[in-house]
Amino acid sequence: MPGEAAAVTVPAYRTLIHRLASTGGVDAVHEALAAARSALAPASLHPLYVASIRAFARAGHLQAAVDAFERMDLFACPPQAPAYNAIMDALVHAHHHHQAHKVYVRMLAAGLAPDLHTHTIRLRSFCLTARPHVALRLLRILPDRGCHARPVAYCTVVSGLYAHGHAHDARCLFDEMLRGPSSFPDIATFNKVLHDLCKKGDISEAAALLPKVLKRGMSVNRFTYNIWIRGLCECGRLAQAVVLVEEMDEHITLTPDVVTYNTLIRGLCKGSRAREAAQYLCRMMNRGCTPDDFTYNTIIDGYCKMGLMQEATELLKDAVFKGFVPDRVTYCSLINGLCAVGDVERALELFNEAQAKELKPDLVVYNSLIKGLCRQGLILQALQVMNEMSEGGCHPDIWTYNIVINGLCKMGNVSDATVVMNDAILKGYLPDVFTFNTLIDGYCKRFKLDSALQLVERMWTYGIMPDAITYNSVLNGLCKAGKANEVNETFKEMTLKGCRPNTITYNILIENFCKSGKLEDASGVIVRMSQQGLTPDAVSFNTLIHGFCRNGELEGAYILFQKMEERGYSATADTFNILIGAYCSKLNMQMAENIFDEMVRKGYKPDSYTYRVLIDGSCKTANVDCAYERLLKMVNDGFVPSMATFGRVINTLAMNHQISEAVGTIHIMVRIGVVPEVVDTILSADKKKIAAPKILVEDLMKKGHISYPTYEVLHEGVRDNKLNRKHQQIDYI
Repeated sequence: MPGEAAAVTVPAYRTLIHRLASTGGVDAVHEALAAARSALAPASLHPLYVASIRAFARAGHLQAAVDAFERMDLFACPPQAPAYNAIMDALVHAHHHHQAHKVYVRMLAAGLAPDLHTHTIRLRSFCLTARPHVALRLLRILPDRGCHARPVAYCTVVSGLYAHGHAHDARCLFDEMLRGPSSFPDIATFNKVLHDLCKKGDISEAAALLPKVLKRGMSVNRFTYNIWIRGLCECGRLAQAVVLVEEMDEHITLTPDVVTYNTLIRGLCKGSRAREAAQYLCRMMNRGCTPDDFTYNTIIDGYCKMGLMQEATELLKDAVFKGFVPDRVTYCSLINGLCAVGDVERALELFNEAQAKELKPDLVVYNSLIKGLCRQGLILQALQVMNEMSEGGCHPDIWTYNIVINGLCKMGNVSDATVVMNDAILKGYLPDVFTFNTLIDGYCKRFKLDSALQLVERMWTYGIMPDAITYNSVLNGLCKAGKANEVNETFKEMTLKGCRPNTITYNILIENFCKSGKLEDASGVIVRMSQQGLTPDAVSFNTLIHGFCRNGELEGAYILFQKMEERGYSATADTFNILIGAYCSKLNMQMAENIFDEMVRKGYKPDSYTYRVLIDGSCKTANVDCAYERLLKMVNDGFVPSMATFGRVINTLAMNHQISEAVGTIHIMVRIGVVPEVVDTILSADKKKIAAPKILVEDLMKKGHISYPTYEVLHEGVRDNKLNRKHQQIDYI
């Protein structure tokens, strides 16, 4: 080996060191250096040590780089400025800024003069440690130290100033750089500033700098376009990104490459525009630009996130035909998408297919599959997959357990969910706030409030502070259970322990006071919310208005409704429904009708509840024509009244001797399918037309929706051929 190495030159050793370091061969690099020491004079080894330090740092072996630097003195090759610069650069890149400064002090102690590279590394270190103005001062005094700052030094400080919010100073320095003949940046240096701004999301600032360099004659390259397009996509300015790609398409030399298309495709998919992204896939292929794995995986993932599984599958088939090999990322996207749309069976097939191809699913895939199974209520299968993942070398995390716990709670199996949490703790997975909140909410919804409160206490033992969601679940459970005093006590505890209430918290308090008949206290909560900097929402006012109505204070409810709009709070359809329902229940139909008219006039759409209470009130006040008209309008608006609502109107019509309209209502019910199930078993359309009204009348009587006198009238009416023909010809809806 020594004999052969003697003939090898320093550049050859440098090439060998780079290759060995990049493949992770730390020992092999040391052997190469040992061979060089045997073959070459110590003075000529310095470039090889510098090369090894840089190569180790680039390959991520920082300790090996430090070791190589420290051995230089040992082998009679004292470090010079390039070696100091190389190790300082490596330390700064790895964010060991304090150690880098120590190396700088050591360099000065060794009597070596820092060069421009040394100072540029220090500028970068100052900027990365939030000291851009220290970097700016150093930049200013570089000429005093015999160094003339180059564009790289300027751009380093400009980026640092921008990064830490000193945009004005950054702009001034950038303009100064453009004015200097030796400091004007080249395109590569400017691209670095542009990249930093776009990465930070400061597109407007980047847009201001670009025209300045173009005006002074700089020619942008493809990297500039790609950086700019990515910045626009990250900020959601997709229309501008599309324009830039179109502009590149028309350029002779700066045509889009695969990076350009991939950047735009990724942006479009993030913006839920996967179909448009697929069009750019076709365009890039038509222009001779070959898509890569990233291209296909991005669009497939975009389709999956939009629930367009058919499009994702078709694209995958086409991609495979063109040579694309699905990888772990592809399967992950498809499994996630299928689980999201509820096709767990197909997701399991793909999961098994991926395993058969030795593509080991990662934690994200397992969690998606387990979540999909839980959504379908397949908890046992979810637990089975959870056990299999550990056997396959992929261990669950607390989120995996949270998914199963959430699934069990939604099915009402809160006790089993608690067992799963205890199992997770035994296996070393500490529960988080989501774990406890899920269980607490589960217990509260089943009114097991003691168990819920025990879990709140248990949270503190694990060092987890209950948040607003925790307390809101408990408060809501106590309120629904009618424990008014406990609600107030729990709220006090919440505030004393430093948990800030939110709008939902106060809405629960309003409901609690209303249930207790304390309307003044309930109204005071609205005032308290404003004092706490919270804006009452529609639920706040609707709950309060409903509370007034429930306590018989309809006039107060209506005044509150008027004040609400006067103070700029918007009512909702629910607000109108609460008032309409309350006035209908008191049979004040004039007021109910006035509020209904106001509701329609202001553009709120009535729903089935609105029509039902108006029809019910009209029937009770014997306003037959109004009840009948409301029923027809309800059906015309696409709502399907219940048999009880139909029965109430039919009874009222029959009592008012409006037999034709009563029979007509029976025919409406048949037309829209409000009939007993037995009617659907009649296959002949002609027989069904004759039999359905008769069967329906019998069913209405049997279920108590019509009185016996009404039944007698209808029994004859649906057999009156003349009357039936008349109603079959009338188009009610």
